[in-house]
Amino acid sequence: MASVFHHFLLVLVFLDTHAAQPFCLPGCTCSEESFGRTLQCISVSLGKIPGNLSEEFKQVRIENSPLFEMPQGSFINMSTLEYLWLNFNNISVIHLGALEHLPELRELRLEGNRLRSVPWTAFRATPLLRVLDLKRNKIDALPELALQFLVSLTYLDLSSNRLTVVSRSVFLNWPAYLKRRQPDCGAGILSSLVVALHDNPWVCDCRLRGLVQFVKSITLPVILVNSYLICRGPLSKAGQIFHETELSACMKPQISTPSANVTIRVGQNVTLRCLAQASPSPSIAWTYPLSMWREFDGLLGGKHLTPVLTSSTGEDTALSELAIPAAHLVDSGNYTCMASNSIGKSTLVISLHVQPAQALHAPDSLSIPSEGNAYIDLRVVKQTVHGILLEWLAVADTSEEEWFTLHIASDEAFRKEVVHVGPGINTYAVDDLLPGTKYEACLSLKGQPPHQGQCVVFVTGRDGGGLEARERLLHVTVVLCVVLLAVPVGAYAWAAQGPCSCSKWVLRYCLHCRKDPSCPPAAPQCRDGSFREHPAVCDDGEGHTDTEGDKEKEGAEENS
Repeated sequence: MASVFHHFLLVLVFLDTHAAQPFCLPGCTCSEESFGRTLQCISVSLGKIPGNLSEEFKQVRIENSPLFEMPQGSFINMSTLEYLWLNFNNISVIHLGALEHLPELRELRLEGNRLRSVPWTAFRATPLLRVLDLKRNKIDALPELALQFLVSLTYLDLSSNRLTVVSRSVFLNWPAYLKRRQPDCGAGILSSLVVALHDNPWVCDCRLRGLVQFVKSITLPVILVNSYLICRGPLSKAGQIFHETELSACMKPQISTPSANVTIRVGQNVTLRCLAQASPSPSIAWTYPLSMWREFDGLLGGKHLTPVLTSSTGEDTALSELAIPAAHLVDSGNYTCMASNSIGKSTLVISLHVQPAQALHAPDSLSIPSEGNAYIDLRVVKQTVHGILLEWLAVADTSEEEWFTLHIASDEAFRKEVVHVGPGINTYAVDDLLPGTKYEACLSLKGQPPHQGQCVVFVTGRDGGGLEARERLLHVTVVLCVVLLAVPVGAYAWAAQGPCSCSKWVLRYCLHCRKDPSCPPAAPQCRDGSFREHPAVCDDGEGHTDTEGDKEKEGAEENS
């Protein structure tokens, strides 16, 4: 009896011990550390953060897993969690409420993930956070108030990210930094602030001037993990250390040009120049009278336009050149050079005057044809199987508004269409073209034939339905040929002597097909070419319809 009671006590102790131990995830290890219970999931295939973790865990460590996000409410039952390590996963998104219910969190380590940004206001829920490790991510920007809720933070690691420009206000607005800058706070009372900013592609222009000055002035209790921050750009500053860099203040672009009024003759080449000084370096763009045509293969006014060439002539200075080859009368107008940077933008207008040539034009001159007195640039902007959308720029060399004539023709489709277009219209759509057919469209002054350079040739696309119909027609033709080969020679002589209407024979054949699936009589030889007019006449449902009138005609023919 004593032995049975002893075994019963052992079972109770065993059950009580295992009941007191929290559940551990499969593939993970759970252990007791000096600060509390720890969960470690290393190289475990976890697609998301488990939602059934015990609230007794003080540390959770999930690394080398396919985690891709930290969703809202991930740690709703873990209010006592102090250490959260999620290193070397694939986390690219942290939701705004991901850190809710973690008021005791002291360390958050996210090294080696794919974060491009961080919801900095989420740290409002973690007032005790002291360590934030974000190194080896893809963070490329820091808002000015990014650190405002990290009041207890003493270690911030942003190294090996993609930061190029950061304002010093980010650190001047950091409560932990402000607290240590107060005169009545001794260095011995508060721990030092450790910041890591190295191995970022810093662009050392005027925008980084504040941060460079901040780094140069850093003293205890602020410590940089690596004080040798190196400029990656621009080219004139690449490789320099922050402490050796002198940066100027930012300014909006100031633009100048050698000549704001340019006058040339038709057919001459001209280059417009725009010089911009700014810090940071400006980007330059041009707008000009025919800018609407820039999407057409880099053409300006129907001519190939030399690409805009922008070069640096010195630090914070850029020269942009716009080349116009073989200028035309239509190229006259105001050309606007616009320089812009992060501070602002400035514009400068250059007036180009193209005058008619007094003498005869050279053979290679691109002037307006004397017979037409119009400059025309016709384009195909949209094309489908059965339709086309044309767009043009037409300028008549007269003071009056001119009408234009649009010609659309095709030898294959026997289609010729003439449309008279009034002033102010520059588009025309056609939606009843044949598929797989070559067309030519020309635009000219009303009443005048089109000249060379005023036409465009295009081919409509092919559709599967049309190909299928042609295949059926080919099949019928082959069958008819086989039938003809099987008819005696006398029948051929009879067919050659008698009159033939191919369309009537095909009609009778189609009616016969509906009544009798067997082969029809031999097809007569066609001389009138009318068979081409009914390419799908035997295609049931697409060609001729068997109406009551057709039946009567058929009966009359049979009786005769």
